[in-house]
Amino acid sequence: MKRLTLLLVGVALTLSVSAQKVVGNGQVSGSLESSSIYYAPDKKIERPDDHFGSNNYIKVDYSNGRFSAGVQMNAFLPALVGYEELADGYKFYLASKYIQWRDKNFEILVGDIFDQYGNGLIFRSFEDRQLGLNNSLEGVRAGYNFGRYVTLKGMYGRPRLYTEYSKTWVRGADLVVSIADIIKVPVINFTLEGSYVNRYQSLSQAPEYMHEEDPSTIDPITGVGKTFIESYGISPNLNMYSGRLNFGWNGLSVRGEYVHKSKDFDVNESVTHKGWAALGEVGYNYKTFSVMGTFRALSHMGTAIDMYTTGTGNILNYLPALTRQYTYMLANLNPYQVITKGELGGQVDLCYSYRSKSNRYRYWNFHANFSTFYSLKKQPWTNNERQLFWRDINIDVERQWNKKWKSLILYSFQDNMDHQAHIFVGDVTHKFNRKMSLRFELQYLLSGDDKSEWDGMHSEGDWVAALVEFNLAPHWSFYVQDMYNIGQSKTHYYNGGFSYTYNRTRVQLSYGRNRAGYICSGGVCRFSPAYTGVNLVLTSSF
Repeated sequence: MKRLTLLLVGVALTLSVSAQKVVGNGQVSGSLESSSIYYAPDKKIERPDDHFGSNNYIKVDYSNGRFSAGVQMNAFLPALVGYEELADGYKFYLASKYIQWRDKNFEILVGDIFDQYGNGLIFRSFEDRQLGLNNSLEGVRAGYNFGRYVTLKGMYGRPRLYTEYSKTWVRGADLVVSIADIIKVPVINFTLEGSYVNRYQSLSQAPEYMHEEDPSTIDPITGVGKTFIESYGISPNLNMYSGRLNFGWNGLSVRGEYVHKSKDFDVNESVTHKGWAALGEVGYNYKTFSVMGTFRALSHMGTAIDMYTTGTGNILNYLPALTRQYTYMLANLNPYQVITKGELGGQVDLCYSYRSKSNRYRYWNFHANFSTFYSLKKQPWTNNERQLFWRDINIDVERQWNKKWKSLILYSFQDNMDHQAHIFVGDVTHKFNRKMSLRFELQYLLSGDDKSEWDGMHSEGDWVAALVEFNLAPHWSFYVQDMYNIGQSKTHYYNGGFSYTYNRTRVQLSYGRNRAGYICSGGVCRFSPAYTGVNLVLTSSF
């Protein structure tokens, strides 16, 4: 009852604020997001000890000319299953706050900073509620634009680690020079960029055993040896550098980045490593055709906020999987996870659209994607060749037949370290009128070669899935879906529910059984345990 009361109070406060959008000469905006689950009994899935969980986020911003400020409050009552790192029991706290002044060329922000340098390989502070991640930097950021030619910004602060701030300190600077504007060639876009990031963490924060002597280094005469900290070569300072270029002309775009990282301590292996990464991207589009190729190689680029601990949210940089991001259930059953110790690979993406000149409701969309990643080094157990981590070859064809009918067919062949899978998807939508539509999905996963029998790991065999969705725009949407393992477990993972949208408020209620697996957002994934329950999601903005 206490949890429900707190949740309703938060909703009431947000809705009451939304009634007054203008305050003096400024304007107030905000949002509420709430996800609550009642975990139901299930003979096939273990029920959590706490039968209720609720993650809630309330954000309010104020802007007046060049001045802006904002706060965000988070409440876990308690945290949902899979998000226990965020809170142990009940937690209500100030998640972020800021004040900012910005004019034509200058800006300064004091508070919690969300920012990214380049492609995020050395630094990215962001919030992703689906992943339960918020690594904002509490401190100060300032930037200045020297016309259109040079942009310089710097920051200093301590990063958030889950619901508290870490004891590390981060400082950095980012520089962008527009060569095209300097040489006055407006038809191209050409910039040179560079970044520097330093993470400082006192050696006194190391675990107690690291302050003791390493027996292997004790001098037999003096009886004095190095501490484990000295043996590991741990430094309180981590330095990272990035150099980048961006070029664009007509439909051609070229991007590149190289990163160097000084020695960093890996708590999982109790060793220190230098790191590096190289990223290249080439794209071209002409009318309804586009192609994009991305390549990346990296070595020991997983950078923790606190180098002495582990955890999904303990990240200072951004290393997304450069693979296709699916929305279909079976295609996203076993997503690729970046191997931060070392990987080499990339992806190619091609799109082409053919439009009927006589009927705007008839068109074809063709899409093909290929991604593959290997170990950075050759491995003795693979005949001195690079080990295959991942390969996905997929193609989909979307056809708008007329004003009422649309279909999509997708095929994906996925090959990872454990097993192979062939995935087939059929997606059909029928519009009865402007407001009413019905959509069907049929999916099948045919399990291929199982490559992990040697270590006791096996694929789950074949899967089948289906979804039916009925929409009554602009307010109502209903759906039922089921994912069934016909290989080993013979288990149904069913789900059904509805949503109602009014203006900027959306309420969704659903019930079902959810399989244990990875939830991914933007190429970053978090493991979610299995559960069965009733899920209530509320989002509102003003």
